[in-house]
This record gives sequence, structure tokens and C-alpha cells, in this order.
Amino acid sequence: MAKKSKRGTGRPGSDRAERVAARKARQAEASAAPTRPFAGLAAECDLVALRSFVASATASITVQGDGVGANSVKLATILPGAVQALTRDVDGATEGLVALQTEFDAADVAAEIASALRWASQADGGDPYVSSTDATGDTAAGIADLAATLGAETQLDITLHDDFSWWFADQADVTPEIAAMIEQASTSIMPTARIGGGLSGAPWWVDAGERAHLRWVRPESEDDVMSALARMHAAGKLTLGDGSKFAGSFRTHGLLVPVFDLDNEMHPDEWTTPCATFEADLVAALAETGDLTGEQRRSRDGIRGRQVTLR
Repeated sequence: MAKKSKRGTGRPGSDRAERVAARKARQAEASAAPTRPFAGLAAECDLVALRSFVASATASITVQGDGVGANSVKLATILPGAVQALTRDVDGATEGLVALQTEFDAADVAAEIASALRWASQADGGDPYVSSTDATGDTAAGIADLAATLGAETQLDITLHDDFSWWFADQADVTPEIAAMIEQASTSIMPTARIGGGLSGAPWWVDAGERAHLRWVRPESEDDVMSALARMHAAGKLTLGDGSKFAGSFRTHGLLVPVFDLDNEMHPDEWTTPCATFEADLVAALAETGDLTGEQRRSRDGIRGRQVTLR
């Protein structure tokens, strides 16, 4: 009698079955749509920028909903020790700070921030942060929670800082050791500016030394932006004009961020008009719904291959 084949009979718990399950899980994760933890919020693009690449910034907000306290609250890029939230006494009142650049489970970013905002609005000065959120991984519920707490239509009034001295409200409490820590942390800050002019999304100028960059967080779907950029490239319009060069793009928090290299001798405000021209062309390209031409598909493939890595 011929021996029965054992192929395809991996038992639960066997090495082969575990490898197959792990491979399928990786494939499912790779094919899943990227999470947009701030989807539907008016401030989505700026929240993504503050969480992804802006070094030192704060934004005063009004925490909304039931059970919130009377503390003033600010969103911040990062806090000392990379803590998620803290409270402190400022001029006899309590102020809460909530960081965006902390480690969250990807599916619970919005819920964790909403929880921290509520805590910061009511905790006493100096209390240690305690989360009130169960990490459920329900992205939609987390986004709804953040929308109710931050306000779905809230726009951020962002204050940029040249250093991290704002970490400590009372500079009299700053010891030489803390001052040295602040100075060391501040060396990583690159000159940064938010481009104005009522542009959609969040265009941010960053001076990286040898050249400056424009990192433009776009609110549209990644595929739509990629197709629009391909149309613009094929038409010779993928540029901000003299002193600029399209460098590529990167993906973060479910959004696409086109990046341009810029002449760093030019002031950030000088890019407002070129950005407005670019956006008009981009909006027109986004409105086109037909299939890409062969040339446009080649442009799209080239753009996809130009992935920018943040440093």
C-alpha cells in the first residue's frame, strides 16, 4: 500500500501550521487599508504633521463632552520622557498637556488621545497620567470619541517653538541637569513653518540644512493623490516652480505626503503663491476620472518608486 501524503496536513500548533498562519496574517496586514486615526476631523492633516514630523509645537484646545474639567489644555508634539500626558501649575491654575508623539497601538491612537484629553482637563497639577481607555482596536469608535472630545470641526491654532523650554512653565525649577536635557533635545529641532494662504491639507516647510523641504499632507485618498500627481508629472506640472524639485512622497497615518526639495535661501512665505498654483493644478487633476494614459501610468510607477524617508 502506498504511503499517504502528509502534504497540506499541518496540525494546529505545528511549526508548519504556525508559519502558514503567520504568512497569511502578514499578507492580510499588507493588503489592508492604512489606518486613518484622525479621519473626518477638520484638523486631520495638521494632527498627522504634528504626530509625524513637526518637532516642537503646541496648540491650545477646548476639551468638549461630558465629564470634562476646567483645566486649560494644550496638544503638544512631545513631552519630557515621551510621556503621554501631564498636568502642571501655571500662574495659580492647572494646565494639561497631551502629547501626540507617543507610542500607541495603531488601532487605538484616536481613543488614547481622547482619553488623555479628558484626563488633562480635570486632573490636579502634578498627578501621574492614568488612561481610562480600554484598547479595543475599534478604530471607528476611537475616531468618534476623539471627534466628540476635540471637536470634529476644530482647526488647530499651532504655536511653533525654537526649543523645548516650554516643557517647564516655571524656569526657576529648571536645574542645571534639566537645562542640559532641554538643550540636548533642542538640537534636533529644524526651522519649521506652516505655509498659509488657505491651502487645503497641511503644507509644512522644513529647513534641513543643505536644502529645505515642503512636506504637504494631503486629505484625499492615497490612490487619488497618486493618480493626480501622475497626471501632473506627465503634463510637466509636478513642480513648485523655480528653486523647487519634486523629491518623492511618503505615507503616514493613511495619508500621502508629497515632498519637494526647495531652495533654502527663500523665505517660507515666498512659497505661498507657488503652492497655490500647484494646488489649483492638483485640484484639476483630482477632478479627472478617466483611466490613466500609458505615459501617466509610467509617471505613477516612477513616483511610487520615489519613497522619501524622514530623518
